[in-house]
Amino acid sequence: MAEKGNLLIAQSGGPSMVINQSLVGVVLAAREHPRVARIFGARHGIEGILKEDLIDLRKEPKGNLEKVAQTPSSALGSVRRKPTEEDCAAIFEVLRRRGVRWFFYIGGNDSAETVHIINEAARKARFELACFHIPKTIDNDLRQNDHTPGFGSAARFVACALMGDDLDNRALGGVKIDVIMGRHAGFLTAASALARTEPDDGPHLIYLPERPFDPDRFVADVKAVYDRLGRCVVAVSEGISDAEGHPIAAKFIKETDSHGNVQLSGSGALGDLLANLVRTRCGIRRVRADTFGYLQRSFPGIASEVDSREAREVGEEAFKAALGGRHTAGSIAIRRRPGKRYGVTYEVVKLRQVARDTRSMPASYINRAGNDVTQAFLDYARPLVGTLPVKALLKGVRA
Repeated sequence: MAEKGNLLIAQSGGPSMVINQSLVGVVLAAREHPRVARIFGARHGIEGILKEDLIDLRKEPKGNLEKVAQTPSSALGSVRRKPTEEDCAAIFEVLRRRGVRWFFYIGGNDSAETVHIINEAARKARFELACFHIPKTIDNDLRQNDHTPGFGSAARFVACALMGDDLDNRALGGVKIDVIMGRHAGFLTAASALARTEPDDGPHLIYLPERPFDPDRFVADVKAVYDRLGRCVVAVSEGISDAEGHPIAAKFIKETDSHGNVQLSGSGALGDLLANLVRTRCGIRRVRADTFGYLQRSFPGIASEVDSREAREVGEEAFKAALGGRHTAGSIAIRRRPGKRYGVTYEVVKLRQVARDTRSMPASYINRAGNDVTQAFLDYARPLVGTLPVKALLKGVRA
């Protein structure tokens, strides 16, 4: 790997507000390195490699790259595809033809699995290729990581959206239910709690995949808040499951991707179900539900400063690891430094430690009743999200 060669980078999985920071971090670092000749970008992940749909990122103007870095969503396009043995063989033919020695793939746990599959196949075929996974997921569920690029910005969106939704609910009353992304981990839904600045602010109830969802308990919780405040705002993870661990939304949705994941965000069925439960069993007339869906991923103008910086840095760290000679494959993990002052370090971990399987929110972040978060979660999330907009309420002094 000491010889001069070419580099290929691609993006995979759900887009985020800062995924292009990681892309640009690799590209600009590669431009300065004497061993890197051409820098290829594959459109739509491994499908772009298989189709040889590549662009020359060395020729992209630096000024435009910096603008792309600030732009949400996957600039190269994305994909959800798990490579087969035949795919790997075809990929190696393209990479061999193009003189590619270094391969970088930006994405979540399924993307890490893709890199792991390609790396194992390369070792078996004795194809010399450095394979590196660059972390990204708004769900914040990558193992080995304190947090992942994309989460802080999506969490900021959720917190701002719930702040606005709570103000709306104050004006009109009733019950509002917001369904937020999170298949197995409730980090993103939990971030809704950051919207609170007043004692009676919503969300008043938060339900996460880490705790079994009991419809009877849910209805009782909502009614108790409504009876006390005359209104109730609820944040619910799309991945909430019954006592047997079956996602409630999966009962209404049959679509799956190549990694076997049910597409939970493609429907408002869960919100409608929960709203109907409250409406019929509590006798509350004004009940509304929204499914945030894909809005959380690529909303412009709201990216977290910390998230943007770290997304750039994990790209740079991946490049340094690949060209440094100590590693031929791996994933970049973000570690939080101990102490009250926020800071992180980066570490190369084995691909199999990150691939496929996910992590969940620690029990210490969830309240005993299973319908809210703890102060420990708020302390964890605040540095990643940054300062939120300031709001004010009338003091309500009678005239």
